[in-house]
Amino acid sequence: MEGVTVLQIANDEFAPDATDLRQHYAALKELGDCYAALGEFDRARQCYQESAALEPGLPGPYLGLGVVAMQEARLDQAEQAFTAALEKDPQCAEAYGGLAMIRQQHADYAAAFEMYLRCLERDTDNLVALLGLFQTSCQMGTFAMVIHFLEVYLDRHPGDTSVLFCLATLYAREGRLVQAQDALLDVLTLEPDKAEATNLLAQVQHRLRQAQPLETV
Repeated sequence: MEGVTVLQIANDEFAPDATDLRQHYAALKELGDCYAALGEFDRARQCYQESAALEPGLPGPYLGLGVVAMQEARLDQAEQAFTAALEKDPQCAEAYGGLAMIRQQHADYAAAFEMYLRCLERDTDNLVALLGLFQTSCQMGTFAMVIHFLEVYLDRHPGDTSVLFCLATLYAREGRLVQAQDALLDVLTLEPDKAEATNLLAQVQHRLRQAQPLETV
């Protein structure tokens, strides 16, 4: 073992195994998620910080820190955490979603819309981002992009009546009344007692009879 010192041998012998580190990281990250779900934010934060120290190149702990900070209404710290997650993984959909929610809370709807789009480009099944995109599109009056993502989502989740109703609302706003009517009928097939769908369907059918686009919903 020429050229190898006793100290190097000792370090190799007692160095943590990579598999053990990953398992320890995963356990800490999961524990942090559990504490966060229970509202024990100090303990959650400690677990996320320890897991970040074990695997500094992964975005997960920073996403957790961002969620905790948002729950505590500390938006500046949340933004720092989500930005750090994005630095670790530039394709991290959850980081874009977190930043979008912060922009939305600041009433910066154009920036929120852009961030929600980036999130959905990477994760078309992200329901929080999808509904956030719908909300910001209503604030801005721009619907074409959100209609596309709602349609993509519903191709994979056709029984989601909340998203289907959002899509029907946008169809109606855009004057696509036949599509709005079809979507609302699908909603009511799945949820016959959904009053808002019944009310919107009555408006849409009235406009169809008059052959006029629906201006407001």
